[in-house]
Amino acid sequence: MPFAVMRRMDQKKKKTTTLEGMSPWVIIGVLAVLLPIFALMTYQIIYLQKKNTTRLLLEKGAALIRSFEAGTRTGMITRRWNGSQLQSLLSETAQQNDIDYILVADRNGTILAHNDPEYIGKIHYIDLESNDQSTISETKWRIVKNNEGKQEFEVFRSFLPDTYFMTHQRNTYQMMINQWLVSHTYFTDNITPSSLEIYIGLDMRAVEEAVHADTRYIVLMAMVLLLIGFTGMIVLFLSQRYRATQTSLSRIKAFSDNLVEHMPIGIIVIDTHARIVSCNTVAERLLHIPSYHLIDQPAMEHLPPELFEQIECIQSNKTIIEKELLCDIGFSQRIPVELIASALYDEHRNFHGYVLLLKDLTEVQALRKEIDRSQRLASIGSLAAGVAHEIRNPLSSIKGFATYFKERYQHNDNDVEISTIMIQEVDRLNRVVSQLLELARPISIAGTTTNIKTLVRDSIKVIEQMAVEKNIHIYTQFAPNLKDVFIDKDRLSQTLLNLYLNAVEAMDGQGELFISLSPYQESGIEIQISDNGQGIDEKSLGHIFDPYYTSKPSGTGLGLAIVNNIIEAHNGFILVNSTRGKGTTFTIRLPSKPQEPQINNIFVS
Repeated sequence: MPFAVMRRMDQKKKKTTTLEGMSPWVIIGVLAVLLPIFALMTYQIIYLQKKNTTRLLLEKGAALIRSFEAGTRTGMITRRWNGSQLQSLLSETAQQNDIDYILVADRNGTILAHNDPEYIGKIHYIDLESNDQSTISETKWRIVKNNEGKQEFEVFRSFLPDTYFMTHQRNTYQMMINQWLVSHTYFTDNITPSSLEIYIGLDMRAVEEAVHADTRYIVLMAMVLLLIGFTGMIVLFLSQRYRATQTSLSRIKAFSDNLVEHMPIGIIVIDTHARIVSCNTVAERLLHIPSYHLIDQPAMEHLPPELFEQIECIQSNKTIIEKELLCDIGFSQRIPVELIASALYDEHRNFHGYVLLLKDLTEVQALRKEIDRSQRLASIGSLAAGVAHEIRNPLSSIKGFATYFKERYQHNDNDVEISTIMIQEVDRLNRVVSQLLELARPISIAGTTTNIKTLVRDSIKVIEQMAVEKNIHIYTQFAPNLKDVFIDKDRLSQTLLNLYLNAVEAMDGQGELFISLSPYQESGIEIQISDNGQGIDEKSLGHIFDPYYTSKPSGTGLGLAIVNNIIEAHNGFILVNSTRGKGTTFTIRLPSKPQEPQINNIFVS
């Protein structure tokens, strides 16, 4: 199928089958690769965000604890520190929006100080792990629920206002603590400064809302990135597939263009609007119209009517047409054509036009005629061989009686003349019978490696005297470095002499005979014999190698037939080109070594 039509069909199909033709396993594979990657990335981002939020809340709680301890330490240094001041400091510090409570409790969980005095004396949940430690020097955190069921971020550690007082002025520090504890109902003797813990509860609503908002944003961005990645992977796959398809189409185009252009038959493609969309060089030569005059032109205006009528037959019959036609090419030429015509459909049964395959049958029909002629000649030859054998016996008797009467009546001039004529005619008839037998019998070649220049020169010497007598000039032209050829010298000399004599007779007393030698193919030879005689008319040109066809009054018509047989026996062929009144040229082409003889390789122009 010509590539121009294939390309139109492919462009139409690409609109509907680009994504349909994709395997679902490709989509599954892309998702299987991208989903875990983006899920892990999203999880890590959310985890890091929560970790950072926890760290920020922990640092904030630790900062509040240090701030509260600094205020307590200041009060201790100034010796104006008591329970009311500590309570006031707790209340002031806890007034920030994101602080739910600040409390100080002992190791048993008894609340000793709280920003809300109502909670003093109550039990607060303590860190069980801290029971095994004398102090909780490291700041810790936990998520707890208040009485309303709301989650809070609680930061806690040991309450250490001043390690200096605890170490060097332990009695003074204990006295200060006791002074503060005395002001509370829940004072117990077993409380020591190192057993106090401070707890700060931070409101998590704003943080949770921010975390949820960020999480939604992160998930949304992950989905967007997943979609972008998925789209990118699909686009990459389609791009790779497109490049592979383009490469494949380029190869198909190169192959199809080369195939279409070098096919020995003409191809013409017609679209749905009856316009020519493609044709190869064979179709151009057949129609004698260049392709640039045919492409995109109405088929009805440029195709012979006999061809365009077949398109209408396809439309009505919906079948493939195979037939031989006689088409009028130009104004006067009429050539036989073998036509195969069909409608053009794709795999979806969409109609795209018509394709016509044309083959010039001129040479085929000439070959058919030549085969018929060869078969006819073979039959005639077999018949002639039998007839010639039967004729020769009576001829011998007639010649013998004529010789007898010539000798018996040698004193009668009239009888002698009649007897002489009878003998001559018998001899002439015997020569005709001999030539007929030679024509009928297969010619055997006794080939030897021969210098072709020497053979041609020797053959020319035979007719030199005759040429001089008839005022004919002989010219030769031999190409240098001609190779020796494998031929039957006697048979080829007989052929050349026959052609020389025909040329001399055709020039009728004066003229020029031109003989040339040149290489043929790799190691063959081409012999050309030209004269400027009267030539051969077009009607007779196609029959000059037929037996008994002659234009000479005294000729037998067997000379050129025998020449043809000799050349065929050498597996060569002979061409003749002649124009009436201007002369004739015979061209003999012989291979380097005869092989199996071919059937009548005769070309007449």
